[in-house]
Amino acid sequence: MLKDILKILENDARTTTRQIATMTGTPVGEVTRLIKQAEKDKLILKYKTIVNWDRIEDDQVWAIIEVKVAPEPEAGFDSIAGRIAQFGQVRSLYLASGTYDLLLVVMGKSERQVADFVSENLAHIEGVQGTVTHFVLKRYKVDGEILEGGEGVKRQPVIL
Repeated sequence: MLKDILKILENDARTTTRQIATMTGTPVGEVTRLIKQAEKDKLILKYKTIVNWDRIEDDQVWAIIEVKVAPEPEAGFDSIAGRIAQFGQVRSLYLASGTYDLLLVVMGKSERQVADFVSENLAHIEGVQGTVTHFVLKRYKVDGEILEGGEGVKRQPVIL
């Protein structure tokens, strides 16, 4: 029952407890109690709105940064990841398999601002051995939501 409630809220955080109760066949009071407990237990971390910033702001640059690190003897990757996570530019941070250890999603107002973040902040963290920065040219889907303009390719066919 809790998983069903969490899936409903993850899909649409505006769903009311009454609507959830109807959808799951659970009394409203029980739904409310389960949600409050999930918030207390940090199962629900945040209620979120997905905004298509591309339609509002021109001065926004997204980048995906791969980071190679030397894990710390006692803390492994967690300590370095914790330091990196403190930067406001870092929107998401993942431990990943492959050539690089950490994967960051970063947002800045310009390519220069993202480059400065890498050279002035990221490169100075002890244990960071190297980075590769990929600038995002266009976003099609964010957190499961297709953004306007991402519905399909609108290219003209090439006729030979």
